[in-house]
Amino acid sequence: MIGKPHIGVLFSRVRVEEKWIFSALEKRAVDYERLDDRTISFDLEQPQPWQAFDAVLERSISFTSGLNATRLLNAFGVPTVNSAAVAEVCGDKLVTSARLAQAGVPQPHVMTAFTSEAALEAIETMGYPVVLKPVVGSWGRLLAKVNDRDAAEAVLEHKATLGSTQHSVFYIQEYIQKPERDIRAAVIGDRVITAIYRKSEHWITNTARGGEGEICPLTPEIEDLCLRAANAVGGGVLAVDLVEHPQKGLLVNEVNHTMEFHSLQPTSGVDIAGEIVEYVLKTANSAQHSTQIEEQVC
Repeated sequence: MIGKPHIGVLFSRVRVEEKWIFSALEKRAVDYERLDDRTISFDLEQPQPWQAFDAVLERSISFTSGLNATRLLNAFGVPTVNSAAVAEVCGDKLVTSARLAQAGVPQPHVMTAFTSEAALEAIETMGYPVVLKPVVGSWGRLLAKVNDRDAAEAVLEHKATLGSTQHSVFYIQEYIQKPERDIRAAVIGDRVITAIYRKSEHWITNTARGGEGEICPLTPEIEDLCLRAANAVGGGVLAVDLVEHPQKGLLVNEVNHTMEFHSLQPTSGVDIAGEIVEYVLKTANSAQHSTQIEEQVC
């Protein structure tokens, strides 16, 4: 007999999204635990406490903490939302771009290089302006719009000198003259549940950088493109960011595996936290059902 699922929520800080998620769990009388990634530890010889969870929702702010926690949980047989495999893809912009290209999903032109000399040559080949991005990072941080060779040489020198993992790979993307907005859509499982425009006069339109939200109608094109992008990275609970190219139309800019929705939920009026909780419960119930079948076979 399948019992009531036991859910874990892994988090770094209780932001508004986590408050909404906890509220959604409590509204549904879900048996859950709050797991602060700053205080937990894993004993690789004693995985049993973690195996008591039927599913864990990963909401870590740190990509490294969240990724390694889900790797361990998945290794212990605990399903996570999202899986470590999806986090590995979405947490690295270059890997995401490679998956999108492999799946034939339209995206901005991207070139990559591993030395500043090769990066400068790639930039000159692509043509100015371009956007340089760290392969790991969020919230629109450490982006640079490069308008000419002098700027390119300066930014590349800074990145090479900084020397961290974030800066050792040069991710070069075409600059798109978008209409002072981009689109963020929420994908949960096989559904695109809502989307908003993120509007700003600045070329970086992230709401974390001051962009304002406005409802975006879900068109068949948006839904199809978002689902193709989600499938390309492995699916789950995802935010897909789209840009409107003046010649090429809609393109997938990024896919985020730990979705922030502090603007998306109130702007759209959709209970995204509740939708996430329902997906986690579905994941847990599916895992319980599979375990029960395995036990019956044995």
